[in-house]
Amino acid sequence: MQFLTELLVSFLTAYLALTNILATELNTWFGPEPSTRTIIQEDDTSLSYLPSQIGQIIPDLLLKSGDYQRAALGSAVGLTGAGTKEPLDAIVNIFCTFTTDNYIRTTTGTGFFIDRDGVILTNAHVAQFILLEKTKEGGNTECIVRSGNPATAQYHAELLYISPAWIQKNASAMNEATPMGTGERDYALLYVDRRIDDAPLPAEFPALSFDTNMLSLATKNNIVTAAGYPATNILENGPSAELLARKATTSISELYTFGSNYADVISIRGSVVGAEGASGGPVVNSDGNVIGIIATRGNDQIDGEGSLRAITISHINRTITQETGFTLDENLSGNLSYRAAVFAKTLTPFLITILEQAR
Repeated sequence: MQFLTELLVSFLTAYLALTNILATELNTWFGPEPSTRTIIQEDDTSLSYLPSQIGQIIPDLLLKSGDYQRAALGSAVGLTGAGTKEPLDAIVNIFCTFTTDNYIRTTTGTGFFIDRDGVILTNAHVAQFILLEKTKEGGNTECIVRSGNPATAQYHAELLYISPAWIQKNASAMNEATPMGTGERDYALLYVDRRIDDAPLPAEFPALSFDTNMLSLATKNNIVTAAGYPATNILENGPSAELLARKATTSISELYTFGSNYADVISIRGSVVGAEGASGGPVVNSDGNVIGIIATRGNDQIDGEGSLRAITISHINRTITQETGFTLDENLSGNLSYRAAVFAKTLTPFLITILEQAR
């Protein structure tokens, strides 16, 4: 069975690679040069361009899975709306330990509750380690969700969704000390299923509201709040050091597109949040709505020390709809535990194999 799974994944990977190469070549022949290309909006202003790394061919396994489509339409009704306006109440630290016979490696990232039923939005480059909890190949992986200030272990979480297009393109990033990328489709949804101490889960979680509307160029220079768990203390003093939550008032300096004609990425000016470990943290506008999720470091020479880039919620909403057939809101509804189980059955074996082949 393992051989068959690896064979199917190899075929899928080769197919996607070939089709993406073809799409890139067609763009080279028939489209403008990416480094000089601008995207013109209706008001005759332009967004800065970031080359797409994913390509135009997106895995459609979930779209073709009857089980997944039925699970997404489940009738279970959960809590809706925001549970808090305070980013520090909603953010969590996702702390993973990978243990082998020769070494122990730790990774730390941020996420935040986006639904009062216990759904966490974070980066794919953080959540990919949760995939490896399902296999003992090469070592043992354990991830816990921590919260508070300082962060303390609170929950276990299951993977509700991770972009297969991101995994297919970026699996090798797991081996890099400081993963780099543009942030394209770098997102995942986790579902808190139990407490560390097996006590009952909270009746509701402190979730932030979010805005899926396209950001216009008029948002440039708007004041925003960024929050996360920058890992400076851990990097300097070891994984047992206290990890403190931080938030900061900053502003949007630039808007970028991957060629979608929409603002897919925003740059925010430097702040105390801008350090390793803040990836997955929210960027909140003056109305208290999340408009972006921190994905990469920014350009400190332009935007000051601690600058960041965040993928927009509209980018997540648009691409998750493309990959699953359902909007971000719809992906937060239904029977979440059942949906997580169906995702694990449908896609997890393929994604794990891709990650293992890249290691």
